[in-house]
Amino acid sequence: MDWDKLRVFHAVAEAGSFTHAGETLNLSQSAVSRQISALEESLGVPLFHRHARGLILTEQGELLHRTARDVFAKLSMTEAMLTESREHAKGPLRVTTTIAFGSTWLTPRISEFMSIYPDIQLTLLFDDNELDLAMREADIAIRMNTPRQPDLIQRHLMTIRFHLYAHQSYLKKRGTPKAVAELDSHDLISYPPDARAPISNVNWITELLESSGSARKPVLQVNNMYAIYRAVETGLGVGSLPDFLVGDSKELVRVLPELSGPKVDAYFVYAEELRHSKRIAVFRDFLVRKVAETPF
Repeated sequence: MDWDKLRVFHAVAEAGSFTHAGETLNLSQSAVSRQISALEESLGVPLFHRHARGLILTEQGELLHRTARDVFAKLSMTEAMLTESREHAKGPLRVTTTIAFGSTWLTPRISEFMSIYPDIQLTLLFDDNELDLAMREADIAIRMNTPRQPDLIQRHLMTIRFHLYAHQSYLKKRGTPKAVAELDSHDLISYPPDARAPISNVNWITELLESSGSARKPVLQVNNMYAIYRAVETGLGVGSLPDFLVGDSKELVRVLPELSGPKVDAYFVYAEELRHSKRIAVFRDFLVRKVAETPF
């Protein structure tokens, strides 16, 4: 199989069109189209269904795309490892974690890391759905659960605790609840029960109220922890938040402080193939130091 044609096929499959692939490869649309046609002819199978709205992979194209993605991912990792000195951390590093943790805890600390390691090209990918490390969608993940894949290396990073919070303005208007039963008369903000949450037992407070016979419905349901934090911050109601989101805020007040929600263990995770990567090691050590400095 011709390597240049495979490279063009991978770009087209990722981009979904000859035009966008040509822009990535610095080739004309016609040159890209000719390469794909030649590859299809040599293999004797169609790789794309051609439509006015774009390209769709055929069944054979899907098979080749999966293989090509794996090949190019491994080549990218190998290239990074070959160019990386064991004594000097450099090269690309893609880190993924949840939107809330990445936006509020990780990002403010990244400036220091980049000043220490200017030769590392860092990319942060925030997504409440887990990216596939085995397929090299990211190099490192900070996961809010125990990784299930056997080919991933994991290190416990921190334990995150959840409590109830409300803004001072809300409590001034509605009063501060002194017992769980009093929450039945307050505005609660929760996750939609059918949404995929970044942690288990995310709606622990509404489930606690339901078990006591309360029929109280949340005033707002939203499928993002950071958005719940912003809703609480604007005085909309009472919500369950991880302590790292609140930090040292003077405006948010812990409600029923003796009441604790779920404890979530966060893990530093990466693929087995990156065990000896200097970039992985320095980022791990940096995070461990930052966690030690943070009063969760």
